[in-house]
Amino acid sequence: MAQGAAPPPPSREARRREKSGSMHETLEFLAKHGYLVILVWVCAEQGGLPVPALPLLLAAGALAGAGRMSLLAAGVVAVLGAITSDSLWYALGRVRGIRVLKLLCRISMEPDSCVRNTQGVFARYGARSLIVAKFVPGLGAAAPPLAGVVRMPVHRFAMFDVLGAAVWSSTYLGLGYIFSNQVEAVAMQGGRIGTGFVLLIAAVCAGFITWKFVRRQRFLRTLRIDRITPEELRTKMDNGEEVAIVDLRHPLSMEADPELIPGARWIDPESIEAHSDELPRDRDIILYCNCPTEATSARAALLLKNHGVLRVRPLVGGLDGWRELGYPLVTAEEIGLLTIEPLSELTAAAKKNAK
Repeated sequence: MAQGAAPPPPSREARRREKSGSMHETLEFLAKHGYLVILVWVCAEQGGLPVPALPLLLAAGALAGAGRMSLLAAGVVAVLGAITSDSLWYALGRVRGIRVLKLLCRISMEPDSCVRNTQGVFARYGARSLIVAKFVPGLGAAAPPLAGVVRMPVHRFAMFDVLGAAVWSSTYLGLGYIFSNQVEAVAMQGGRIGTGFVLLIAAVCAGFITWKFVRRQRFLRTLRIDRITPEELRTKMDNGEEVAIVDLRHPLSMEADPELIPGARWIDPESIEAHSDELPRDRDIILYCNCPTEATSARAALLLKNHGVLRVRPLVGGLDGWRELGYPLVTAEEIGLLTIEPLSELTAAAKKNAK
């Protein structure tokens, strides 16, 4: 070779060995620091951050299958991370009440359904829902604070939450352990592909978030329906104008925050269709809830319009908007809704009548 000539480019095999070596270093890093990574990552995911722990648990299981990690230790650390975050949310639920669920609604990718669906599952299965909560999108984040909101006993919450975290972590760690050879092969292949593989994963994640955002915006456009402000409603009431006011909060929200606008009638949003014939047609019907953008009220308004109830308007800001202006409220006890039991009975009767 002439002096000063450029060295020949590395062969394909040399590049493959280099990338495989890099991937090996990555696996070695996880094997060395994996327990701390699992603890922090799982705690962050259960805290509501968009950092999915499933791939990490599968990788940890694969490393355990290759003898580079302890499967039991990885499971214990994953459970510890999950219950640390869950306990914090539970405590916030007990202290802050229903306001914690509103915060979750605002930060959720699907704020109009996350808490509403969670409340339905929680009302049906109670503490048992904590066992499967982490497998259900949205439910895992909302179930612990909801347990605090409804004042679930600490020992009962701890028992079911630990059981649920153990089932969840052991499932994915076990899958990674069983298919450790396949998981490692996929990881090594990703190392061979290199930057292209990382960009592909990033593109898939970006596409998923974009799709969720677009679907969310389309949904909001369908809810652009004539609304009424708390000031306008108060003026109508002060002037003696007859209006029908409907509270559309879930029974669990009613129990946690048992105040209503004076004259309001409570109807579970899931049974609003069954009550459409009972609502008057000769006056404005004002609907309110406690979710962002008045989504539940707007959904109900669209449904009622399809059933011929045309003078229906969601209340801007819902119950919170009315309360923040210092307008009067009445309690559920004053109108005969003492506890969640009669509310549940009313819901069950409405659904039975709708069949």
